[in-house]
Amino acid sequence: MPDGRERRARAAPGMAALIAWVVGVGCCAFLPALPDLRGYALLPAALAACAWRSGLPLRRWLLVLLALSLGLGYATARAQWRLQHELPVAWQQKPIAFVAVVRGLPDPGEYGVRLVLEVERALTPGAALPERVQLHDYLKRDWPPGSRWQLSARFKPMRGSANAFGFDAEQWLWSEGLLASGSAGKERRRLADGQGLMAWVDGWRARQVARIERALGAGRESALVAALTVGAQQRVAREDWQLFAATGLTHIVSISGLHITMLAGLAGWACASLLRRWPVARAPRLLVAGAALSAATVYALLAGFTVPTQRTLFMLVAGWGCLQLRRQLSPFQVWWLALSLTLLLDPFAVLAPGLWLSFGLVAALMFCSLARRRPPPHWRAALDGQWAAGVASLVPLAALFGGFPLLSPLANALAIPFVSMLLTPLSLLAVALPWDGLLPMVGWLARVFYSGVAWLAQGPAWHVAGSPWPLLALASLGTLWLIAPRGVPGKPLAGLLLLPVLVYRPPGPAPGEFRATVLDVGQGLSMLVQTAEHALLFDTGAGEAGRVVLPQLRGLGVERLDMLILSHHDSDHDGAAAGVLAALPVARVLAGQPQALPQARARPCRQGQSWEWDGIRFDVLAPGPSPAAGEDNAYSCILRIAASRHALLVSGDAPQQVEEALVAQPGVRLASSVLIAGHHGSRTASGEAWLAAARPQLAVISAGFLNRYRHPHPQVLQRLRQHEVGVLRTDLDGAITLDFAAEVRWQCLRQQQPRYWRARGACAAPGLSPG
Repeated sequence: MPDGRERRARAAPGMAALIAWVVGVGCCAFLPALPDLRGYALLPAALAACAWRSGLPLRRWLLVLLALSLGLGYATARAQWRLQHELPVAWQQKPIAFVAVVRGLPDPGEYGVRLVLEVERALTPGAALPERVQLHDYLKRDWPPGSRWQLSARFKPMRGSANAFGFDAEQWLWSEGLLASGSAGKERRRLADGQGLMAWVDGWRARQVARIERALGAGRESALVAALTVGAQQRVAREDWQLFAATGLTHIVSISGLHITMLAGLAGWACASLLRRWPVARAPRLLVAGAALSAATVYALLAGFTVPTQRTLFMLVAGWGCLQLRRQLSPFQVWWLALSLTLLLDPFAVLAPGLWLSFGLVAALMFCSLARRRPPPHWRAALDGQWAAGVASLVPLAALFGGFPLLSPLANALAIPFVSMLLTPLSLLAVALPWDGLLPMVGWLARVFYSGVAWLAQGPAWHVAGSPWPLLALASLGTLWLIAPRGVPGKPLAGLLLLPVLVYRPPGPAPGEFRATVLDVGQGLSMLVQTAEHALLFDTGAGEAGRVVLPQLRGLGVERLDMLILSHHDSDHDGAAAGVLAALPVARVLAGQPQALPQARARPCRQGQSWEWDGIRFDVLAPGPSPAAGEDNAYSCILRIAASRHALLVSGDAPQQVEEALVAQPGVRLASSVLIAGHHGSRTASGEAWLAAARPQLAVISAGFLNRYRHPHPQVLQRLRQHEVGVLRTDLDGAITLDFAAEVRWQCLRQQQPRYWRARGACAAPGLSPG
């Protein structure tokens, strides 16, 4: 019989090929365009032929390349198949009648219900829909999981804001297979409910959520219990998610691998206890492993089969298979098998941050315990695991979320045992029991958990700027060095490799130059202006500051604002102002309508205000002393920013009457190389007189994709074409960065970071050269 060394030597080529296949699948997600499979198929065929005719050493390398090419080809084929099911352009925003089944749990929100539908067929002749769509019902009607409906809706392609930092909604939507979103019409007709396992599972999950809310009330405690038991994370309020993010406990709330492992361990322990009392099996280990695997499978299925549950389940499947085949695999071999199974089922999971965090932290825990001759005491193992998980999460959290809470290690050390060993088991038991007597006690434990999280959330956080990939690679190397097994020398020096990521700040403009970044905030406006030593934010867009604005400011290294200008009081211009003021120190606030803002320190924005920073002149051109009464847009601040050769002009939502008054006013300088089109490209702004006076070479339009206001208006686009003005649009180009130096250069994020799944505009204009 071969010894362990021989078995490992025989398994090495197979593991190398498996790893290469995983790498090939992962590489596909970041391609700017998909290869043509008809020509690409020749590559695996050529590699296979060369491997067949080559000697053993070269054959192994060729087989690794073959596995990599097959992984890339498999992911490419799946991606092309998904692209073929996108919403056709001809049917965007047109009514389509169809039949669909409700999948998952609907998400009731303040403005309506959001749900996922699995489309069975389109009833409108010639129409086509993706297999899975997201639907918004602003009438807040009931949509039971698993129910089938005949209804009509208008759809548009799923398009998220495209910015350099923060959560990438478009990437997440693609990974989830949600290719279109629509608004439900008034008419709908319920058909016979959907059949199948998932329809029954979703219905059972909905009944348990309703039962929990009846016992505990519709509040944060019932939402937490529902999230931990049946994966109803959409019930957790946004404010509570912010608390979890501020303490590094987001992974605790979702049904993670830790919870499934705990449940599997309890099932295995119960089975082993029964077998010791009543031995009825010849292979008790197989029966115990089967019981643990069955419990984990049921829990993962009821939780929605997310990536963390898949990882743990596939690891248990690999372990159970080894017992069946009497084969011994190392923990890392089981880890690679679980990862490959996850990507085989869903190659788009590589786009989800949860995959990297989930598999990465497990790998860190295994790596820190390598080469140990005997297991350490339980307390030492817990401390080592907490250290490894904390250090290993630094680089992913910095790269994906722009920072990490300093109290996160303490929060995890307290929350993991409380949630995984107490709150989750009791919650599962309370749901499994046929009566509700245990639910009030579980609700009390949830309140205790929230109290502790609220206290820990007051702690400080370390925010880092977006680092280039060489610094991230260096920090990753330092992470591996720090969590390496005991005995590896030079660990104090490893911390120096992490230091560049923690202190890096992107270079700013040179004196006499400035940079303007028009953020992609959807239907709204927010623009960051940076000089050599100062930063100004013009408007904040709508919604929460943590959604777009704050991640971009922190990713660009902006730790304080010298000025915040809020053009006028409208939610798409100042909706996130309170969040910005709460999160960052702001030296001065100017507002077109300061009386409408709760911030008493805001000063009115008035014509004649001017200042100079680092050789750049800022002039407020409006509002004048007497804006049009009752017209909020007429109070918009109009700002001109001028360097020695080029200038930028931004006017908020100022209407054409204000534009024409400024044009007629003597002594007002309007000429500018770049114009931020007024009112998101509405026909009420950017009039003929304004364009003739400003004489821009480039116009930037900040608007939402296929927004309900139909901005930009065709008349405005026609005017810009007649004046030979190039056009950049955030809805098509994403965030736009303009550098004003000897020349004006710009970059569009959708072109700067191309992906095959990300739509992108032309990002081009006559008369100027892009950066």
